[in-house]
Amino acid sequence: MPAFVWLTVLTALRILGRNRLRAGLTMLGIVIGVGAVIAMVSIGEGAKRAVQAQIATMGTNVIIVWPGATTVSGVRGGQGGAVTLTVSDALDLKKKIPVLADTGWAKRDVMQIVNGNLNWNGSINGISPSYLTIRDWSFTSGGPFTQADLDSAARVALIGQTIVENLFEPGEEPVGAVIRIKNVPFRVIGVLAPKGQSAQGSDQDDVIFIPFSTAERKVFGTPFLGSVGAIFASTDRAEDLPEAVDQIREVLRARHRLLTEQNDDFTVRTQVDIGKVQEGTSQTLTLMLFSIASVSLLVGGIGIMNILLVSVTERTREIGVRMAVGAKRRHIVMQFLIEAMTLSLLGGVLGIAVGVLGAKLTTVVAGWPTIISSDVIVVAFFFSLAVGLFFGLYPANKAARLNPIEALRYE
Repeated sequence: MPAFVWLTVLTALRILGRNRLRAGLTMLGIVIGVGAVIAMVSIGEGAKRAVQAQIATMGTNVIIVWPGATTVSGVRGGQGGAVTLTVSDALDLKKKIPVLADTGWAKRDVMQIVNGNLNWNGSINGISPSYLTIRDWSFTSGGPFTQADLDSAARVALIGQTIVENLFEPGEEPVGAVIRIKNVPFRVIGVLAPKGQSAQGSDQDDVIFIPFSTAERKVFGTPFLGSVGAIFASTDRAEDLPEAVDQIREVLRARHRLLTEQNDDFTVRTQVDIGKVQEGTSQTLTLMLFSIASVSLLVGGIGIMNILLVSVTERTREIGVRMAVGAKRRHIVMQFLIEAMTLSLLGGVLGIAVGVLGAKLTTVVAGWPTIISSDVIVVAFFFSLAVGLFFGLYPANKAARLNPIEALRYE
């Protein structure tokens, strides 16, 4: 039997070689389908990995509490304007919830920053020192401000890489420089390490951190002293996040004197929650792209079936001769199935090369991250073989059902 299969494969290759253009056009659908599947899934996986990397920049086991109720899609896109959270809330959470490693707070506004004759509109964040620890911010030069700076409302600032690029000349040392925010002078004491884009697509390096007390009293101004734009908390272990969220909700509801029937006047989300929303979008995109690419494989399969049906008609007399000299129906079926699978096999191999090349070109040309998975290559390859087998069955059975006598008389 193996010898018969090998001889049939050689025969199939010889027959396909007679009509190379037709065989090439027939394989084109498989080549495009397999290539598209590999390229699209690689792009989707790359996007998923990029989202995971962006989520990781938030810190480790981070919980965010925003003022006001949940807005769009269960996750708020920014800090709310409602005044329902305070510094006292953050301090009480740390005091009453042992599972929390730390709590911090922040308030944000966009303002003009000036350094000499250069200016830039950037994100000004009044924060507690613990915020930097929770968010895992590190420094390329200088260092963070302290609790003493917070207590004394010191005019010191930490600046991100985007601020450095727009407010300082190349090679100029930012640490020690004095910048002005709303005409208030601030001494730069640290340059933050780059974090890149956030999961929402904003530039995390376009940021200036100043002590919360300084922001509240000398920069932002507020009718409600102690009100914050968001509370940040962290746990030592990821598995403690659900318990921490429940306890945060319980403590805040008690502090805000909310009745049982009243909704929360705050929104609690974890790093995991935000990641799931972003990854869900990425997975939906990947499935959509995979489905579109799979259509090309089906079109290629229809092309294989069509060319084999033409081949059955062209080789009717040949089939009759084979049957006359003792070939059984299963031999005829095997012959045409092997021809179909040879076409899909060659198309699959070429499609893998096209898909890998396409994914790499996407990374080089468009700058999109792509991850080429060996599992996807194997699945796409065997799927192409399955397409050849499935669409080769009908022509193979049609050839095997030919009447040998009528086939011999066919002109």
